[in-house]
Amino acid sequence: MGRNPVTRNEIAKVLSDLKPRSVREIAEEAGLTPKVVGAALDRMWRAGLVLRTRQPIRERTKIFRGRAGTSENLRSYYLYVLKPEGKERLRIGEHEFVPFSTEYLDVRGGGRISKAKLILEFLRKHRDRAWFSVEIAEALKDKGVKVRDIMPTVRRYQRRGLVFVKGFTTAGGRETPTEYGYVITWLDRDKPIERAIEEALKRYEAALNRKRLESPTVERYNRVRELIITQSKLGHLTDVEYITNQLRCSRYQAQDALKRVQQLFGDIKEVKLFDLYKFYYHESMPEAKLRAAIKMKEQYIRAHGGRKHRYGHNWEAVVEWFVETFTPGARFWEQKHRGEGMDPRRITLYLIKNVGKRRRRAEVDRVWEVREDPFSPPTVNVLSCKAGVVRKQDIEDFFEVLRWSKEFGADTPDGRVIKQGVVGKFAAETFDPREKVKLKDGTEITLSQYASRLGITLIKASDFNEMMRKWGCSPKVNVQKICKWAKNEKEVREILTSIYQNPSRAEEILEKVRERNLPLYQFEKKLEESGKC
Repeated sequence: MGRNPVTRNEIAKVLSDLKPRSVREIAEEAGLTPKVVGAALDRMWRAGLVLRTRQPIRERTKIFRGRAGTSENLRSYYLYVLKPEGKERLRIGEHEFVPFSTEYLDVRGGGRISKAKLILEFLRKHRDRAWFSVEIAEALKDKGVKVRDIMPTVRRYQRRGLVFVKGFTTAGGRETPTEYGYVITWLDRDKPIERAIEEALKRYEAALNRKRLESPTVERYNRVRELIITQSKLGHLTDVEYITNQLRCSRYQAQDALKRVQQLFGDIKEVKLFDLYKFYYHESMPEAKLRAAIKMKEQYIRAHGGRKHRYGHNWEAVVEWFVETFTPGARFWEQKHRGEGMDPRRITLYLIKNVGKRRRRAEVDRVWEVREDPFSPPTVNVLSCKAGVVRKQDIEDFFEVLRWSKEFGADTPDGRVIKQGVVGKFAAETFDPREKVKLKDGTEITLSQYASRLGITLIKASDFNEMMRKWGCSPKVNVQKICKWAKNEKEVREILTSIYQNPSRAEEILEKVRERNLPLYQFEKKLEESGKC
């Protein structure tokens, strides 16, 4: 029991009413310091004179620090009570009081092996291989180790030079986790440091290879690499669109796969043309072939900006022409841009919150105002165009841009909303008729109904084609063909104006455009066949 019976007696007097108390409360009532009381209570608990709560009690406390404000922390402590005669355990309220046992010792006091020591011992015992944090947690879960315990612990041991932790190193010198997390292994300090690191790196590579063989995602990465190597052997560059078409995946999946392939395989290189267009090739590609491929692609981009780029801008011009021609009093917004080639009617919005991969800014294709009369506030129409099939994600993305933009969003007690008087319009060639949106109550609605609930109007190519039929145009003439054959936006407007004025000659007008721009189409076809466009 030690050499301090006075302290023991003072504590016994305080606890004589069988009311549970913490070390701090006992010290205050007995007029002793918490350190003295804590040491005495530990001896009394081990001697069987008091009982202690089985689990520590955690309580959030606020401390006023004057001008610095109030700080909040999590306090952990135990409650103690005198042991009743003939009782080994006691329950008071929601707390269970237990006698001394090694299983109840707090690891913070060194009574048991801590989680940190368990992790270190595991790495020492299995020093012949590298591990991921989830694997370590799975192996030690019977001892209470969780995934969140791993990284803070191994980082401390890493600073002491006991373990080796590695992920992917980016071009900027930052380290990011691999697709499976950071790799962790033992660093043998009994060997020269150069040799110890070399062995750790070998185990790192072995761990990655082991995981890659287990993951189905790796098949996609290997397929991407094979496609790039094949194209490089043929003397072609590879872009995101080519990967998307070959793998039949989304653009986001293709971009992620290309990013991972560059991290996993150091032989896949990237070249950026005009600081805008990204292309990929294998390092085995001869320098002469690489220069020729780059020159050919630059020639095409300078002349046409890319087939899909041209078609997409032509589609925007179609929507703009119909709005400007058939909407009395429509006033389009204009904005000066740094790039001379950018349409002034394309508007850059400023975001107060990032939306998807957009950071701080987002672009919309057109914005125009319409007033019913001089005394009414204008209705602001915001247009987003997509030359292709539109899905639920595209509509939600457009809605979020409007909602979080500085220009068209507003804060309300119910959250962020689109301002009154702002109408979102999404124009696309077509919308996936098979896609259904499942609501919280389990019912399913069409994409058009879902867009209407968000306050967004959907515009389809068929809507414009129907208007052209009313003019008297042939069914063989439609806006899709106009976008395909026109070389730029200016020509789109000229074609539509000519057809509107002479609808009976629509086929003849479009055929002349096709013949005039035939060299452009042949060049595009050549690039498509080579897999470069």
